[in-house]
Amino acid sequence: MNPVRRNPVPRSSTAHRSPRAEPPTAATVTAALVVALGIACAAMASESPAAVDARPPASTPHPTAAAHTSARASSAVARAWGLATPPLTPPRPPTLKPAIGFRKGFEVSGPDTATLPPVFTTIPTTDKVVFLTIDDGAEKDPEFLRMTRELHIPYTAFLTDSAIKDNYGYFRRMQGTGTHLNNHTLNHRYLRGMTRDGQQREICGQQNIIQKVFGTAPKLFRPPYGAYDANTLRAAKSCGVTHVPLWNAEAFPDHMEWREADRDLHPGDVILTHFRGPTQWKAPMTDALRQILRVATDRGYALARLEDYLPTV
Repeated sequence: MNPVRRNPVPRSSTAHRSPRAEPPTAATVTAALVVALGIACAAMASESPAAVDARPPASTPHPTAAAHTSARASSAVARAWGLATPPLTPPRPPTLKPAIGFRKGFEVSGPDTATLPPVFTTIPTTDKVVFLTIDDGAEKDPEFLRMTRELHIPYTAFLTDSAIKDNYGYFRRMQGTGTHLNNHTLNHRYLRGMTRDGQQREICGQQNIIQKVFGTAPKLFRPPYGAYDANTLRAAKSCGVTHVPLWNAEAFPDHMEWREADRDLHPGDVILTHFRGPTQWKAPMTDALRQILRVATDRGYALARLEDYLPTV
């Protein structure tokens, strides 16, 4: 379903007009320019090169921050994207991040287990939030970027180089909205049972590409198909990975699939979907996002950014 386009707001024909003023003389204009130049030069002289270097670069704040510094998406914007109500606003991220350990039953064996990146499906929190994660990068839908930006939707991407290398620019634009780009291997191979060296090439190779292309080596890694063994986690740790999020629910354009028997969301659940479009799913990415937002909002959950709840990320 394509989003309903919003009509531009017409300019008012009854704008306030100031009383007519006399045009300034040439002498007045010259004097004003001299004063303005003097002020600008003084400000430049007083600002040291170190101070200039210390200024933060201009960038778009990540969606969670934007939600707290501006009004949440209006009902009109939500309706324009086919939603009955706007997405719920997440709370501010916790200052003290929750401790993350292996989900029970997801552990690996070995003497070094306690030092390996934990595999989990849910963040331990009482906040009524869930976390949207999106895998691979095969579909590159500009409307999805526009929808997430206009609705202030935070999400985390796990990228496979073989799927994204034809259009790194799309993911740079995604990164510019505050989305973290994380590791999903070079070629989306089934890792469990591969040699440690083979797994290391897949994981650390992608780690290096993300750092080179996008400027930051990720801390998060998701194994393709959710398949891993102890060597997977050892390889991931060796190239800087600190956490391995899997998922507790998976979203498609027309339905959800659940890990838990109650078929419901829980505080801190990680939701998985994929970069898929009409070729694979017979629907655009915006349909999958609408499905997620409707389910989350109807059940009283806001989408928050996963990295905001993790230490060292």
